[in-house]
Amino acid sequence: MLIEAFQLHCVMSFLHLEQLPFVGMSYEFVGEKQGAPFSAYIVNAKPGQGPPLHTHPYVEVAFTLEGTATITVGDDTREVKAGGIVVIPANTPHRFVNSGDTALRQIDIHASPQFIQTNLQAGY
Repeated sequence: MLIEAFQLHCVMSFLHLEQLPFVGMSYEFVGEKQGAPFSAYIVNAKPGQGPPLHTHPYVEVAFTLEGTATITVGDDTREVKAGGIVVIPANTPHRFVNSGDTALRQIDIHASPQFIQTNLQAGY
């Protein structure tokens, strides 16, 4: 039923990355604006950049494409390099920081057609 509902509302579109809004360190793909059931941050973070500790009421999957990130999920902190994939459960406090000396590029897929984020500490 969910797939059928999505198919009824899905509209094919072709975009270029630079057509998306760039906020802070990421391009923002908001699914509800594009007829998609998910959203994504396309991250281009400078060394030391990263969001504050936060939660989402849905699953997030982070795909590291280039660079190095230190990612905290709950009580677990790990270094993730290009090729790393992190699945972040709903309502789990998490954050990342570019801990390398080059740009961090990752795609963070949010299982929601809009971003819903509760920050648990001040930004960096």
